[in-house]
Amino acid sequence: MLDDKHGRTFGFSEQPGAVCPAHAPKDHPKIPPAKIGVLIANLGTPDNYDYWSMRRYLNEFLSDKRVIDYPSWKWQPILQAIILTKRPFSSGEAYKSIWNEEKGESPLMTITRDQTAAIAAEMEKSFGDQVVVDFCMRYGNPSTKAKVQEMIDKGCQKILFFPLYPQYAGATTATANDQFFRALMEQPWQPAARTVAPYFDEPAYIDALAASVERAYAAAEKKPELLVVSYHGMPKRYLMQGDPYHCQCQKTTRLLKERLGWEDSQIATTFQSVFGPEEWLRPYTVEEVARLAREEGKKNIAVIAPAFSADCIETLEEINEEIKESFEEAGGEDFTYIPCLNDEAAHIAVLSDVIRDNLKGWIG
Repeated sequence: MLDDKHGRTFGFSEQPGAVCPAHAPKDHPKIPPAKIGVLIANLGTPDNYDYWSMRRYLNEFLSDKRVIDYPSWKWQPILQAIILTKRPFSSGEAYKSIWNEEKGESPLMTITRDQTAAIAAEMEKSFGDQVVVDFCMRYGNPSTKAKVQEMIDKGCQKILFFPLYPQYAGATTATANDQFFRALMEQPWQPAARTVAPYFDEPAYIDALAASVERAYAAAEKKPELLVVSYHGMPKRYLMQGDPYHCQCQKTTRLLKERLGWEDSQIATTFQSVFGPEEWLRPYTVEEVARLAREEGKKNIAVIAPAFSADCIETLEEINEEIKESFEEAGGEDFTYIPCLNDEAAHIAVLSDVIRDNLKGWIG
């Protein structure tokens, strides 16, 4: 067994197939066969929807400087004394409304696990047992640190880190990468590492999005008058500081529109999940759907959320409950939510191809 400077035990010698290097002394720790890790990352989820589970999760999330970049002396008193005394209750109720009670976890956890299993099966077809596939969450469990350690214990001397965000944003992709790099900093034998670039403009990804829209429209009793493409929001200030997220979202909508063969009047881009006093990217989804019903007389709309690779609290509760309610209260009648691509075959094929492309030079 190997111990690092903090006294933690590394399980190299316990792994199946671990052997002592040929020319090493007999007391040298056994080393498992070299493998490549593919670590998929998503945003995160609380362990449960009770107050303390929600508070721990929200504290980690809202303390991230990539998410809220106010000085700690200003932000932390507000967060700890005000926000975290109230928000865990309301957020807990929101999670409770979508919770997978059968499995005792959030839908995001269930879907991410299913995605990982499907991708692992694809990697096994391509590379046999040479590639280890697993997932982690930026906030909550399973943590990035724990999963990096597991991969290293299994002999992964190279790790491809894949944040499941089609578009890049500092508050999503970058903070996931930050956490991955922090985990690597603690390793005495650091694996070679790569991160995956945004894949929003991959033709196969746009095809999968378009196919989901076409299926939803075909199944709808009334054809939607407009497709609202809703992305997770962020402060406008981040755009002005150089974050490319807004531009990549706009391009995603344009590519989707072109793939569907639509006119500009059939599709619109909006941003949701506004938080705090700053101006965020506009238009705000919750306000725009109401305006569409009230001012433009739109009675039948569909909403899709391409910034999310898996359905989660922002889609299942915020879009399909809060935003839907805003539309209906303003006079809207038919509201169709088009689910995320989740673990459907076309999406898994896209993600697997992105992984294979990023593994070039390492294997295959």
